[in-house]
Amino acid sequence: MSENPYEPMSKEQKDAIVQGNGLTYTHEQMRQVQHAIAAGKNPLVVLENVPRWEDMAGVDRIINRRVLELDPLPTPAQVLAELPLTRQMQDIVAYSRDEVRACLYGQDDRLLVIVGPCSVHDPKAALDYAHRLRTLKDELGEDLLIVMRVYFEKPRTTVGWKGLINDPDIDGSHNIQKGLLLARRTLLDVLGAGVATATEFLEPTSPQYIADAVSWGAIGARNTESQVHRQLASGMSMPIGFKNATDGSVKAAVNSCIAAEDQHTFFGIDHRGRACAVETLGNPDCHVVLRGSSSGPNYDAESVAQALASIRDKMGDEAAASHGLVIDCSHGNSGKDDVRQAQVVREIAERIAGGERGISGVMMESFIVGGNQAPAPLAELTYGQSITDKCLSWPVTDELLHTLADAVRTRRWNR
Repeated sequence: MSENPYEPMSKEQKDAIVQGNGLTYTHEQMRQVQHAIAAGKNPLVVLENVPRWEDMAGVDRIINRRVLELDPLPTPAQVLAELPLTRQMQDIVAYSRDEVRACLYGQDDRLLVIVGPCSVHDPKAALDYAHRLRTLKDELGEDLLIVMRVYFEKPRTTVGWKGLINDPDIDGSHNIQKGLLLARRTLLDVLGAGVATATEFLEPTSPQYIADAVSWGAIGARNTESQVHRQLASGMSMPIGFKNATDGSVKAAVNSCIAAEDQHTFFGIDHRGRACAVETLGNPDCHVVLRGSSSGPNYDAESVAQALASIRDKMGDEAAASHGLVIDCSHGNSGKDDVRQAQVVREIAERIAGGERGISGVMMESFIVGGNQAPAPLAELTYGQSITDKCLSWPVTDELLHTLADAVRTRRWNR
């Protein structure tokens, strides 16, 4: 692999992987295929010299008529060996996972706060943000357990930019190999700044490349009812939050917690990239995230109480999910408006200060510059501003984290 994780593999490295799969694509063949695609044509129809694995295996070309295998990826083992966690980073991940669990089970009375950009598109700005967050993490650490959102995969309702892993250059080139390496390097940099990380898992194979650097994981609203993601969560080594469905259904998230707690066997890949049957032990640390819905918010006290009653009815009182919820202050709970999101955080802080139980943590979408901007190549963008959902600015984030810390201290004082 390249010594620079931000650059794609060399021709020789890529050819070694391609030939290992039984196929060899010349650069001229790749150029012809890409030219055909850019022209809106099907290269499998207009080109006769594109090698296919079906030819190598002696199988008729009746399958994969809309699939092109042009860019083999390095194996998880290769990527993790090239970009390993240091001992200090491993300690941060292991310790923070235990801290998150303690907050979820009520053993730690701090408030879990998962805060950071809606999605990472500029690793430099993400690291800048991490250093700022580290200062507040140290200052407010007795009251808040702060974990940084470092999200690389964006589920789309229809189409749009799918995140740093899928399209790191934000230009439609979809250099996934570069995106994987860039994402892992970003996680390592954030850990190097002394901050634990959180991310949303979307693609079922991407965790093999990055999950060892993550302390808290999310399954998004669009995937909460997905069997694939429930199975995935059952084998993850960190607590996983399932968001309520986009229609507001909390039942779907509760069912996900129940399913992920169990053992599963399913299709996956191993560290060498080989297809295999994955057997999991089950994840007892799954919980529900209230994120509102298309019908409106669900962060109010009544919604929290109803959700907890539903969870306890199905899972008993001892499950992680039964001790408390995480409230996503963005998305449906704020209409994706950063001004409204700040108001939601302040309302929740007032309720925590007033002694309300059942709120284990909050999520906030925050970046250096508030609001958002349209996706474009990095050089054309405002530094530190989201290209997906609107985010809180850093000054507002600073204020809100202090407000939440004050609320936790008040709650302790009034007990």
